Amino acid sequence: MSAPSSNAVPSPSFRSRIGRDARSGYPAVPHRYRLHLALSCPRCLQIAITHSLLGLADALPLTMLPAVPDAPDGGYAALRPLYEASSHQHPGPAVAPVLSDGWTGRIVSTHAADILQDLSRRFGASGPRLYPEGADEQLAAVARLCEQGINAAAQRAGRARIDAAARGTALATLLRGLDALEQRLSSSPHVLGGELTAADVQVWVTLVQLDTVHRWHLDAAAVYRITDHPHLWSYARRLAAHPAFAPHLDLDGIARRHHAHCRGKEAAGAAVRIVDWARHAPRGSTVVEAAGVPRDEGSRH
Repeated sequence: MSAPSSNAVPSPSFRSRIGRDARSGYPAVPHRYRLHLALSCPRCLQIAITHSLLGLADALPLTMLPAVPDAPDGGYAALRPLYEASSHQHPGPAVAPVLSDGWTGRIVSTHAADILQDLSRRFGASGPRLYPEGADEQLAAVARLCEQGINAAAQRAGRARIDAAARGTALATLLRGLDALEQRLSSSPHVLGGELTAADVQVWVTLVQLDTVHRWHLDAAAVYRITDHPHLWSYARRLAAHPAFAPHLDLDGIARRHHAHCRGKEAAGAAVRIVDWARHAPRGSTVVEAAGVPRDEGSRH
């Protein structure tokens, strides 16, 4: 089956926030903080796209990590000093994403949803309003749809070891999630209406994962049903042409991360590519279409 961001034991998270002023402990000071991201991870990809949309390259620099975690525990060796400085004898792996504080040498947050909001609300004054006033409930509903109605459902639908009825139920959930997005996008250019928001970033990354990761374990009939959402996939291609989206696609890295941690059986749907992501991705970023995909029956996520 499709792989998570790593095969690591869950690591305790850090959830401090960037505040409005110095009294917060972590005020929004340009050049103080740094993001540590692996673009093969969907949460990190969301943050990288948001960072570009907000034009934060100068105010908040990025450190890019390898596609596949390189520490024995499933974390990143380069992040271990930050974790140890922030939590003595930190018990879990040093995973990404990380927002670090250059003044203290410690971690501010590893919680992607908080990081995304703080980038927009504390640093993104001159960029698009990715978190519009009054839209919190709608944004949360889209997040649940992406996480449970699409990502989790696609994983269940592709599991080799569950029965056909359970796979069918999961596929029906996945298709209902896609139908809901198709309906939204049939009458507006973006998920919440006329303007691009954080919901679009999450939906787009979810569609990338569906086509480049989950598709490998679905049968061809299921993938053809997924493709039968013309407004949704046209929207995916349109955002792929946006300068803040596709330049962050590391297609080879996504494939290597998936193949490194996945032990699911490749299915016929693997041959049915939905979007030609490589057309929009940076030069040299490729999709590994067949080589190296494990073919044993078990799943490991």
